[in-house]
Amino acid sequence: MKNTRISLVLLAFLLLACADENSVAPVIEQKDPIAKSDIDAEIISSLQENDEFNWKEASDEVIWSALIHGDSILSVGYQPVGESNINGRISEIDIQQTDWIEVSKSIIDNSVAIAQKSNATIQEEDLEVRRHNVLPFIDMKVTSLEVVRYLRTLESVRYAEPLGYEVDFSSVAGGRIESNSGCSNDPDYGIPSSDYTNIAPGAKASWHLYANNIVNAWSSSTGQGIGIGLIDTGISSNQDNLNSNFNSGYSSGRYVNKEGFYRSSWWWWSKPDGPNDKCGHGTAMAGVMAAPRSNDGSSVGVAYNANLVSVRGTGDVVINNSREKTGVSDALVYLGNRSDVKIISMSIGDVFSNSKVADAVRYAYGRGKLIFAAAGTSTSFTNWFGVIFPANMNETVAVTGIKESGYTRCDICHSGSKVDFTVIMERNGTENHPLSLAMSGSQPSTVGGSSVATATAAGIAALVWAKNPGMSREQVLDKMKRTADLYPNRSSSYGWGTLDAAAAVNY
Repeated sequence: MKNTRISLVLLAFLLLACADENSVAPVIEQKDPIAKSDIDAEIISSLQENDEFNWKEASDEVIWSALIHGDSILSVGYQPVGESNINGRISEIDIQQTDWIEVSKSIIDNSVAIAQKSNATIQEEDLEVRRHNVLPFIDMKVTSLEVVRYLRTLESVRYAEPLGYEVDFSSVAGGRIESNSGCSNDPDYGIPSSDYTNIAPGAKASWHLYANNIVNAWSSSTGQGIGIGLIDTGISSNQDNLNSNFNSGYSSGRYVNKEGFYRSSWWWWSKPDGPNDKCGHGTAMAGVMAAPRSNDGSSVGVAYNANLVSVRGTGDVVINNSREKTGVSDALVYLGNRSDVKIISMSIGDVFSNSKVADAVRYAYGRGKLIFAAAGTSTSFTNWFGVIFPANMNETVAVTGIKESGYTRCDICHSGSKVDFTVIMERNGTENHPLSLAMSGSQPSTVGGSSVATATAAGIAALVWAKNPGMSREQVLDKMKRTADLYPNRSSSYGWGTLDAAAAVNY
């Protein structure tokens, strides 16, 4: 019996391998899905051994089973047959060209035909969730192993990944990634006076602004004229300093825009929730980067005269469900297409990559954006893992946080060979963190992890670019690199080292 089953599988594989792009694969006997615990174990093992997991290395059965255990949405990246690797030029692709339209239509039509063999009632509208209008991918509702097998044989398919599968990390130290990861941003009434300096016209400068030589940079640049795009959980409608008081005190002549692409509803046809922060994390990051130098006793941002474009792409800091992956990819395309945005800050991520989001990162990068991403913070998963996605991509600048003296990473920060820069953001002894804006009011909150390090680095980049508005992304990044404290050496854990804002601005 065992030999018979093996023979049948081999026969099915050979038939599929010989099929051309427009042929329909034969029906394969549907199996029971692999247990979720077994899929999780395979993913976690790969992460622990290699610091990465890629769905391309998984079997058809694992991918199909992950679909069944998730929301059944398969993200399919495509390209015309014979097209060379498109990763380096995603921003140049025009999917409205005839050959791109034809290959996407062929994928849908043949997948429907295969699915109908096991479910005669399925129609195209039941299968196609979304065909992106800029990026070359299709989101499909797939419950058929035959469809998964068919798609993965096609030369035109770059990837086929379960979009909404979430790993349960309870089997490793640190526990499960919670749905509200990183969501806390209340006023901190216990901030010691030694953790800030009162500056004109009545703002508070966080201690870490001095530790990273940001205050001294302000005599040369405050970020005027530079647009920073923030992809996070949005910004609070109740925080006046990110709304009606964005221009106040010493901050003037700038703007804040808000957009939202994240959908909290499981129904794919639902509308985005809007731009307002329900978590708190995005508000804190916006405050660190661009809070006004106001007169109400609130904390000042690194680039307090920069423009801010906030896009709500997630519900929390972990990009681990289909709605967040869709929201983040749409946010990257949106910011990539805005000529006024030069810098994108992403203090969010996940432990393993998603090709749909990676496509969007490459799109924004191809449009000239300088993209900062958090190396990882262990509020949800443990320090056994290195730099998280998308900070581990070549197109992003990975940032992590360290303590005041020496190279000791913050207690919850990640490090590794993919790190490019560090930011001092945790005090020795007290382990206190930088100040930022709370969800409302002028009393500051405090925020830690590689998140605040990333937002700080993005703000420093705005200072450098404002002083040198004609420079390219590469030139701005080179100034930051050459003035970091480990240059010309590169650490295997901390990259070029700690950023020096004043030195970078005036280099």
